[in-house]
Amino acid sequence: MKVLTVAAGLARTYIDYAERKGADRVALLSAAGLTEAAIVDQDDRLPLETYRTLILAAKDATGDPAFVLHHAMDTELRQISVVGLIVHSAKSMADSMVQLNRYAKLMVEVDVMDSGERFSMEPCAEGVWVVDNRPDPNSFPELTEANYGRFVSEFSREFPDHPFALAIEVTHPAPSYAEAYERVLRCPVTFNAQRNAMLIGSEWLEQEFDDHIGYVFGIYAERADALLARLETEDSLRARIEALVLPELHKGEVKIDTVARDLGMSRQTLYRRLKDEGVTFAQILDDLRCRMASDYLSARKASVNETAYLVGFSEASSFVRAFRRWTGMTPVQYRGQQHSLT
Repeated sequence: MKVLTVAAGLARTYIDYAERKGADRVALLSAAGLTEAAIVDQDDRLPLETYRTLILAAKDATGDPAFVLHHAMDTELRQISVVGLIVHSAKSMADSMVQLNRYAKLMVEVDVMDSGERFSMEPCAEGVWVVDNRPDPNSFPELTEANYGRFVSEFSREFPDHPFALAIEVTHPAPSYAEAYERVLRCPVTFNAQRNAMLIGSEWLEQEFDDHIGYVFGIYAERADALLARLETEDSLRARIEALVLPELHKGEVKIDTVARDLGMSRQTLYRRLKDEGVTFAQILDDLRCRMASDYLSARKASVNETAYLVGFSEASSFVRAFRRWTGMTPVQYRGQQHSLT
């Protein structure tokens, strides 16, 4: 099962904002199972569940149930993510929506992104509905708040004399702080709706942006495309662990505490995330050793003794027993079989 992720920079901006609002930074990081190292690079990835835990903890720590709405209004996307730079350097509102659909997963991954557009446009007599196609939105209503709060914030900041949202519909029930929705979003809000959608005037689709510079846009897009490519190869926690462990495999003992620290999470969080993927840390190490040993032997890159060392065995006899368990053959038999097939 693919583990959905968010950009570390997005998590960091929530932590920074909560700290400005009086929250204890160290306690907030601890509540989310994070470390400062995990949020240094804004383009690193964190599990979506960690992000959700962080937001709930920030709401509690600041005593502000509408924390996510206020964060959206008080921060700028271009300061948080390359996605914001791309959206703001697009040629027009219509083009910015195209770019948002292309690059939105760099901020927050959702399942719908693998099979369709995150945001779709549905014209109507009153204007155009911007529909959020995220599945199961009521499991994380704060993400819905962030989405539409961000839309209103960014366009209201750029066009202060032109109201952006005319109405908003959300599928989740009215929370205890429902009054904050209309006050912050500056338009009528309907709860328990059939979809998550925002009504805007149709004239917005014709709105040109003054700041568009094709060369600058190209630089941002090139960076974003590189991040997308990286994200596609790091779509599971297992893959991230293997990337960390592989250079250390020859040392023998690989400690889960060290790997958890390098991933920016606690040991308990790492155990929980691996359980969600249906695998254990020991299985990942065992499978990686088997795969690498098979590669070394079949390609005749190393002797049996050298292979044993490269995958972390101090004694060749222990490696032979493990390899027989993995493949049903000794390393010598496996190498001979592979050679006969070539």
